[in-house]
Amino acid sequence: MRAPDWLTARPIAHRGLHDHARGIVENMPEAIRAAIAGNFSIEVDIQLTADGEAMVHHDDELGRLTEGSGALQTQTVAELKRVVFKHTSERMMSLAELCAMVGGHVPLVIEVKSHFDSSTRLVRRMAEVLSGYDGPAAGMSFDPDQVMAMRELMPSRPRGIVAERHYTKTDWPKTTSLQRAAMTHLRHAFRTQPHFVAYNVNELPALAPWIARNIFRCPLLTWTVRTAEQRARAARHADQMIFEGFHPNT
Repeated sequence: MRAPDWLTARPIAHRGLHDHARGIVENMPEAIRAAIAGNFSIEVDIQLTADGEAMVHHDDELGRLTEGSGALQTQTVAELKRVVFKHTSERMMSLAELCAMVGGHVPLVIEVKSHFDSSTRLVRRMAEVLSGYDGPAAGMSFDPDQVMAMRELMPSRPRGIVAERHYTKTDWPKTTSLQRAAMTHLRHAFRTQPHFVAYNVNELPALAPWIARNIFRCPLLTWTVRTAEQRARAARHADQMIFEGFHPNT
Protein backbone atom coordinates (compact mmCIF):
# COMPACT_ATOMS: atom_id res chain seq x y z
CA MET A 1 0.00 0.00 0.00
CA ARG A 2 1.22 3.47 -0.88
CA ALA A 3 0.48 6.45 1.34
CA PRO A 4 -2.82 8.06 0.31
CA ASP A 5 -2.90 11.51 -1.26
CA TRP A 6 -4.89 12.94 1.65
CA LEU A 7 -1.87 12.54 3.91
CA THR A 8 -0.04 15.44 2.25
CA ALA A 9 -2.97 17.38 0.74
CA ARG A 10 -3.18 20.00 3.49
CA PRO A 11 -1.09 21.32 6.40
CA ILE A 12 -1.33 19.31 9.61
CA ALA A 13 -2.15 21.15 12.84
CA HIS A 14 0.20 19.97 15.58
CA ARG A 15 -1.91 18.76 18.51
CA GLY A 16 -4.82 20.59 16.95
CA LEU A 17 -5.02 24.28 16.14
CA HIS A 18 -4.13 25.46 19.62
CA ASP A 19 -3.52 29.01 20.81
CA HIS A 20 -2.65 29.42 24.47
CA ALA A 21 -3.18 33.19 24.27
CA ARG A 22 -6.84 32.48 23.49
CA GLY A 23 -7.11 29.72 26.07
CA ILE A 24 -7.00 26.90 23.50
CA VAL A 25 -4.64 24.23 24.80
CA GLU A 26 -2.95 21.55 22.68
CA ASN A 27 -4.84 18.27 22.25
CA MET A 28 -7.96 19.56 23.98
CA PRO A 29 -11.39 19.53 22.27
CA GLU A 30 -11.40 23.22 21.34
CA ALA A 31 -8.07 22.80 19.49
CA ILE A 32 -9.65 19.98 17.49
CA ARG A 33 -12.73 22.04 16.68
CA ALA A 34 -10.53 24.95 15.55
CA ALA A 35 -8.54 22.70 13.21
CA ILE A 36 -11.72 21.30 11.69
CA ALA A 37 -13.04 24.83 11.15
CA GLY A 38 -9.76 25.74 9.41
CA ASN A 39 -9.93 22.59 7.24
CA PHE A 40 -6.54 21.37 8.44
CA SER A 41 -5.48 17.81 9.06
CA ILE A 42 -4.94 17.12 12.76
CA GLU A 43 -1.96 15.53 14.52
CA VAL A 44 -2.61 14.26 18.04
CA ASP A 45 -0.83 12.10 20.59
CA ILE A 46 -2.32 9.16 22.45
CA GLN A 47 -1.36 7.64 25.78
CA LEU A 48 -2.45 4.39 27.46
CA THR A 49 -4.43 4.34 30.71
CA ALA A 50 -4.20 1.77 33.49
CA ASP A 51 -7.38 0.10 32.19
CA GLY A 52 -6.32 -0.01 28.54
CA GLU A 53 -7.97 3.07 27.05
CA ALA A 54 -6.30 5.39 24.53
CA MET A 55 -6.42 9.01 25.72
CA VAL A 56 -5.54 12.08 23.66
CA HIS A 57 -2.59 13.63 25.50
CA HIS A 58 1.08 14.26 24.79
CA ASP A 59 2.82 14.12 28.16
CA ASP A 60 3.37 10.90 30.11
CA GLU A 61 2.25 12.71 33.27
CA LEU A 62 -0.37 15.24 34.28
CA GLY A 63 0.53 18.72 35.47
CA ARG A 64 2.11 20.72 32.65
CA LEU A 65 -1.17 21.61 30.95
CA THR A 66 -3.73 20.01 33.23
CA GLU A 67 -4.75 20.00 36.83
CA GLY A 68 -3.60 17.04 38.90
CA SER A 69 -0.44 14.97 38.86
CA GLY A 70 0.78 11.45 38.24
CA ALA A 71 1.51 9.20 35.29
CA LEU A 72 -1.34 8.60 32.87
CA GLN A 73 -0.57 4.87 32.69
CA THR A 74 -1.29 4.51 36.42
CA GLN A 75 -4.74 6.11 36.20
CA THR A 76 -8.03 4.84 34.80
CA VAL A 77 -10.00 6.49 32.04
CA ALA A 78 -12.66 7.48 34.61
CA GLU A 79 -10.03 9.23 36.72
CA LEU A 80 -8.53 11.03 33.73
CA LYS A 81 -11.95 12.15 32.49
CA ARG A 82 -12.27 14.16 35.70
CA VAL A 83 -9.07 16.09 34.94
CA VAL A 84 -9.47 19.55 33.40
CA PHE A 85 -7.02 21.56 31.35
CA LYS A 86 -5.67 24.50 33.34
CA HIS A 87 -7.71 27.71 33.15
CA THR A 88 -10.42 25.99 31.09
CA SER A 89 -13.45 23.78 31.68
CA GLU A 90 -12.36 21.28 29.04
CA ARG A 91 -11.41 17.70 29.79
CA MET A 92 -9.20 15.07 28.22
CA MET A 93 -10.68 13.05 25.36
CA SER A 94 -10.40 9.40 24.53
CA LEU A 95 -9.43 8.42 20.99
CA ALA A 96 -12.99 7.23 20.40
CA GLU A 97 -14.34 10.63 21.45
CA LEU A 98 -11.86 12.34 19.14
CA CYS A 99 -12.99 10.21 16.21
CA ALA A 100 -16.64 10.98 16.98
CA MET A 101 -15.84 14.70 17.08
CA VAL A 102 -13.88 14.73 13.81
CA GLY A 103 -16.28 12.42 12.02
CA GLY A 104 -14.08 12.11 8.94
CA HIS A 105 -14.24 15.83 8.11
CA VAL A 106 -10.43 16.12 8.08
CA PRO A 107 -7.61 13.54 8.25
CA LEU A 108 -6.14 12.41 11.57
CA VAL A 109 -2.44 11.66 12.10
CA ILE A 110 -2.17 9.86 15.43
CA GLU A 111 1.15 9.56 17.24
CA VAL A 112 1.41 6.57 19.56
CA LYS A 113 3.48 7.55 22.59
CA SER A 114 5.69 4.73 23.82
CA HIS A 115 7.50 3.66 26.97
CA PHE A 116 9.78 1.44 24.85
CA ASP A 117 8.78 -1.62 26.85
CA SER A 118 7.55 -3.71 23.88
CA SER A 119 3.92 -3.42 25.00
CA THR A 120 1.41 -3.27 22.12
CA ARG A 121 -1.66 -2.53 24.27
CA LEU A 122 -2.02 1.04 23.02
CA VAL A 123 -1.84 0.07 19.35
CA ARG A 124 -4.34 -2.74 20.01
CA ARG A 125 -6.80 -0.25 21.47
CA MET A 126 -6.11 2.18 18.62
CA ALA A 127 -6.82 -0.59 16.09
CA GLU A 128 -10.11 -1.42 17.87
CA VAL A 129 -11.26 2.20 17.76
CA LEU A 130 -10.22 2.78 14.16
CA SER A 131 -11.84 -0.44 12.98
CA GLY A 132 -15.17 1.35 13.40
CA TYR A 133 -14.02 4.68 11.97
CA ASP A 134 -14.62 5.49 8.30
CA GLY A 135 -12.59 8.72 8.16
CA PRO A 136 -9.00 9.12 6.94
CA ALA A 137 -6.56 8.30 9.74
CA ALA A 138 -2.90 7.31 9.96
CA GLY A 139 -0.76 6.12 12.84
CA MET A 140 2.87 6.88 13.62
CA SER A 141 5.42 6.54 16.40
CA PHE A 142 9.08 7.10 17.25
CA ASP A 143 9.16 3.50 18.49
CA PRO A 144 9.72 0.95 15.69
CA ASP A 145 7.98 -1.72 17.81
CA GLN A 146 4.79 0.36 17.78
CA VAL A 147 5.01 0.86 14.00
CA MET A 148 5.52 -2.89 13.64
CA ALA A 149 2.40 -3.44 15.76
CA MET A 150 0.46 -1.11 13.45
CA ARG A 151 1.66 -3.16 10.49
CA GLU A 152 0.31 -6.32 12.12
CA LEU A 153 -2.87 -5.03 13.76
CA MET A 154 -4.14 -2.39 11.31
CA PRO A 155 -2.51 -3.18 7.95
CA SER A 156 -5.09 -1.23 5.95
CA ARG A 157 -4.24 2.05 7.73
CA PRO A 158 -1.23 4.16 6.70
CA ARG A 159 1.62 3.97 9.21
CA GLY A 160 4.66 6.18 9.65
CA ILE A 161 7.82 6.57 11.64
CA VAL A 162 8.58 9.78 13.55
CA ALA A 163 12.30 10.40 13.46
CA GLU A 164 15.23 12.71 13.98
CA ARG A 165 18.96 12.47 13.42
CA HIS A 166 20.29 11.76 16.92
CA TYR A 167 18.99 9.81 19.93
CA THR A 168 20.81 10.25 23.23
CA LYS A 169 20.33 8.54 26.57
CA THR A 170 19.61 11.94 28.14
CA ASP A 171 16.80 12.76 25.69
CA TRP A 172 15.49 9.20 25.48
CA PRO A 173 15.95 7.78 29.01
CA LYS A 174 13.48 4.93 28.52
CA THR A 175 15.43 3.46 25.61
CA THR A 176 18.34 1.04 25.55
CA SER A 177 21.44 1.65 23.46
CA LEU A 178 20.24 -1.04 21.04
CA GLN A 179 16.87 0.66 20.66
CA ARG A 180 18.50 4.01 19.97
CA ALA A 181 20.78 2.43 17.38
CA ALA A 182 17.79 0.84 15.63
CA MET A 183 15.99 4.20 15.51
CA THR A 184 18.95 6.04 13.98
CA HIS A 185 19.00 6.52 10.19
CA LEU A 186 15.67 4.64 9.85
CA ARG A 187 17.55 1.33 10.10
CA HIS A 188 14.32 -0.47 11.03
CA ALA A 189 12.55 0.49 7.78
CA PHE A 190 12.72 -2.92 6.11
CA ARG A 191 11.08 -4.43 9.21
CA THR A 192 8.47 -1.78 9.91
CA GLN A 193 7.77 -0.90 6.26
CA PRO A 194 6.44 2.60 6.96
CA HIS A 195 4.25 4.31 4.39
CA PHE A 196 5.57 7.74 5.36
CA VAL A 197 8.21 9.47 7.49
CA ALA A 198 7.75 12.45 9.84
CA TYR A 199 11.14 14.11 10.40
CA ASN A 200 12.47 16.96 12.55
CA VAL A 201 12.38 20.12 10.44
CA ASN A 202 15.55 21.50 12.03
CA GLU A 203 17.48 18.46 10.80
CA LEU A 204 16.47 18.63 7.14
CA PRO A 205 17.95 17.92 4.71
CA ALA A 206 19.22 14.54 5.91
CA LEU A 207 20.23 11.41 4.02
CA ALA A 208 17.84 8.86 5.58
CA PRO A 209 14.60 10.78 4.91
CA TRP A 210 15.91 11.78 1.47
CA ILE A 211 16.34 8.11 0.59
CA ALA A 212 12.91 7.24 2.00
CA ARG A 213 11.28 10.02 -0.01
CA ASN A 214 13.16 9.83 -3.29
CA ILE A 215 14.08 6.15 -3.58
CA PHE A 216 11.25 4.39 -1.74
CA ARG A 217 8.62 7.07 -2.48
CA CYS A 218 7.54 7.52 1.13
CA PRO A 219 5.96 10.95 1.62
CA LEU A 220 7.92 13.12 4.03
CA LEU A 221 6.13 15.12 6.71
CA THR A 222 8.16 17.47 8.88
CA TRP A 223 7.67 18.73 12.45
CA THR A 224 7.24 21.08 14.15
CA VAL A 225 7.11 24.09 11.85
CA ARG A 226 6.79 27.34 13.79
CA THR A 227 8.83 30.00 11.98
CA ALA A 228 9.08 31.43 8.47
CA GLU A 229 12.54 29.87 8.08
CA GLN A 230 11.23 26.45 9.09
CA ARG A 231 8.28 26.83 6.74
CA ALA A 232 10.66 27.57 3.85
CA ARG A 233 12.82 24.57 4.82
CA ALA A 234 9.72 22.36 4.88
CA ALA A 235 8.69 23.56 1.43
CA ARG A 236 12.15 22.73 0.04
CA HIS A 237 12.66 19.32 1.60
CA ALA A 238 9.30 17.80 2.59
CA ASP A 239 5.87 17.04 1.18
CA GLN A 240 3.86 18.60 3.99
CA MET A 241 4.37 20.36 7.32
CA ILE A 242 3.10 19.67 10.81
CA PHE A 243 2.73 23.21 12.14
CA GLU A 244 1.82 25.27 15.19
CA GLY A 245 1.80 28.88 16.33
CA PHE A 246 0.49 30.43 13.10
CA HIS A 247 -2.30 30.07 10.57
CA PRO A 248 -1.02 28.82 7.18
CA ASN A 249 -3.85 30.54 5.31
CA THR A 250 -3.02 34.03 6.54
